Amino acid sequence: MQAKRRYLLVCLVAFLTFCYFGGYHFRGSQDILLDIEELASYISLNTIDTGYLVRGRESNLIDDKKNCGMETCFDFSKCEKDFRVYVYPQEDSSMPSPSYLKLLNVLLESRYYTADPREACIFVLSIDTLDRDRLSNDYVRNMQSKLQRLPHWNNGLNHVIFNLYSGTWPNYTENDLDFDYGKAILAKASMSENHVRAGFDISIPLFHKVHPAKGGEPGAPSANNFPLEKTYLLAFKGKRYVHGIGSDTRNSLYHLHNRKDIIMVTTCRHGKSWKDMKDDRCDEDNKEYDKYDYETLLQNSTFCLVPRGRRLGSFRFLEALQAGCIPVLLSNSWSLPFSQVIDWNKAAVWADERLLLQVPHIVRSLAPNKILQLRQQTQVLWDRYFSSIEKIVHTTLEIIRERLPKQPIRDGTVWNNFPGALVTLSTYSDSPEDFPFYSEKDERMGFTAVIYCQLGNPLSSNSPLYRLVTYVGKSKYVAKILIVWSSEKRPASRNRWPGLPLQVPLHIIQASANSNIGNEQAKSSISQRFYTHKEIETEAILSLDEDTILTTDEIDFAFTVWKQFPDRIVGYPGRSHYWDDSKSTWGYTSKWTNDYSIVLTGAAFYHRYYNYLYTEWLSPLLHKTVEQSQNCEDILMNFLVSHVTRRPPIKVTQRKQYKEQPSAGSWSPWNDPDHFIQRQTCLNTFAAVFGYMPLLRSNLRLDPVLFKDPVSNKRKKYRRIELVGSENLNSCIRSAEMRTGIEMFIENANSSFKQDKVEIRVYKESRNEQRTAEMQKGIASSLWKEQNPNPKATKISIRVSGGQKLSGIENTKSDFKKVKI
Repeated sequence: MQAKRRYLLVCLVAFLTFCYFGGYHFRGSQDILLDIEELASYISLNTIDTGYLVRGRESNLIDDKKNCGMETCFDFSKCEKDFRVYVYPQEDSSMPSPSYLKLLNVLLESRYYTADPREACIFVLSIDTLDRDRLSNDYVRNMQSKLQRLPHWNNGLNHVIFNLYSGTWPNYTENDLDFDYGKAILAKASMSENHVRAGFDISIPLFHKVHPAKGGEPGAPSANNFPLEKTYLLAFKGKRYVHGIGSDTRNSLYHLHNRKDIIMVTTCRHGKSWKDMKDDRCDEDNKEYDKYDYETLLQNSTFCLVPRGRRLGSFRFLEALQAGCIPVLLSNSWSLPFSQVIDWNKAAVWADERLLLQVPHIVRSLAPNKILQLRQQTQVLWDRYFSSIEKIVHTTLEIIRERLPKQPIRDGTVWNNFPGALVTLSTYSDSPEDFPFYSEKDERMGFTAVIYCQLGNPLSSNSPLYRLVTYVGKSKYVAKILIVWSSEKRPASRNRWPGLPLQVPLHIIQASANSNIGNEQAKSSISQRFYTHKEIETEAILSLDEDTILTTDEIDFAFTVWKQFPDRIVGYPGRSHYWDDSKSTWGYTSKWTNDYSIVLTGAAFYHRYYNYLYTEWLSPLLHKTVEQSQNCEDILMNFLVSHVTRRPPIKVTQRKQYKEQPSAGSWSPWNDPDHFIQRQTCLNTFAAVFGYMPLLRSNLRLDPVLFKDPVSNKRKKYRRIELVGSENLNSCIRSAEMRTGIEMFIENANSSFKQDKVEIRVYKESRNEQRTAEMQKGIASSLWKEQNPNPKATKISIRVSGGQKLSGIENTKSDFKKVKI
């Protein structure tokens, strides 16, 4: 009887339990039943939520920093107008580490920076967050309280935190920054795939304290000058940890060391108490370690092992890239730097820490062509993204920019091929064919001539500007002529300009009428010749000064050359730079030498994309230098193109003098005594802002195939190029002779001249040689300035006299003999 009661009691409890929980389930299910017939035929993205909805946990998921994404932990509305970065002002009580100070200065000098937090899309702390190891001297204490005092912190929303070291001995916990970074984006080194928030955080490389802020050292091997097989196949030299995290991998490397083509040497001789903790193999390892030089191994190894240390990342990663040594990664679950956009399969080899003994077989199995491809790609990635702190920071910002709504995205082809994404701006175009690096030659393409008019000389049939427009209009490739009028004088009316073919329109652009410029200072800028004028529709631009002398044949030939090299400046007037050891500065010269590194844009072809880079990409400091000096915009354009392409410009034809000589008494900026000194100052300022000297020398000059060949002139396509200068041949000869005499005089004056005044007199034989005398006068002035940047004489007077039968030069006193020409 008691058993029957117990059975009935159990059944009752089971029934009640089922009714309670089962009924609750059914009642809950009824709340979410939907009538499919009532659903709309489309889905509005503005009225639905994405993700799973869990009762009572909606706010917790958003606030949980581990689940942060751009959709949940980033305010897109701050980035609708522009992509700007605000850097908090530095506190007087704290000084960042040298590395973080470099990082902040890079941002402050960049085109991203804004001083107004209301305009900012991204916020960067001035508090040093690079080293969060409590044992480090650069560790910043009381970080949490300092963050809470920041006016725009907002739990890290739209903030980017840069970090190289996290955690401390003995565990080195990866995400232990010792403060709550909330919704901030982490740009962090040594991140693991398990902890990086996909599509939100960014893995950056671990770099040394001496890593340059800008520029950076070039890769060790040149593009086409390194052997396929080097002395060593695989090499590593570094610390070995006897105990603690990261010790297992490096403690086993000695198994691969064969003293022949695989060199694996380690040492436990580091730290304060290494003698107390050393094992039985330490002494032997230390002896073998001292036999090899680290730099020699880097430069002479085909593959370089990059094992994990205390943290996943290692300095050897960047060192191997720079040396052209293919990295062999031995760090399981490491999220490689910028892996969101960089295809590391093209530049590195993976290995498994658990399968160490298979590493030699892996590297030996790679085909020679694969090895060459991997090594070449190491140089592209090093040069484009890792050689300086500036490139690392800018790459981080560009990755964030591409995550924003309505922002164009560059594909992997752009990111992983030269010249890289940092100089291939998606805001210019989303088509590769619009860039000079990927464009294919089109025989039907033409050019737009942009003539910069600063002097405002009267327009007549004999004026240089009138003749220049006429010659350009006769070119069979010209599509349009733009006159960029920068003079205070009014331009001539349209009916006074030369008649042009119907298919060649002529536009006159005045600074005040340029809709692309936003303020009055910019409207009068000397850089307006490089503005992105909406009238320019062709890829090719022929940049000209108003007093340039060029024939139609010269223009057509230069354009055909440019079509073969659309990524470079192709033109006529060559200049050169050099390093002056005595002054430890860069020098600028217009002397006729056997090489050149600059082709002036007073007569040169280039791609219109460089106008966009010039106005939108260059640092504001560079533009400020040009505006303050009202000079050097042509040098800056050469810096820009050489920096992007890593190639020199191309000079065409034998023309040396490309400008009309100014008449007596007329003003020209190129005759200004300070003009040359300003350009030399600009050269050094540009090199400092770029962080290195991008200009490259070349001794190449391109002429037509039959140039000066002993064949009939009728067989030559560009026959008039050989006649350049022949009309004034006698003047040219006398000019060259006069130059030699002036050089002799100035060298003599430099060595012994002591007085406060120099007077150089240039005599002419007759009144008909006024133009020749003016040419001699110009040569004397330019040579004196070239050879005397800081002359002893405070006043230089050059006088042209007449009525003499002999041509020569003499000074005002009788200390020097007369030089006869």
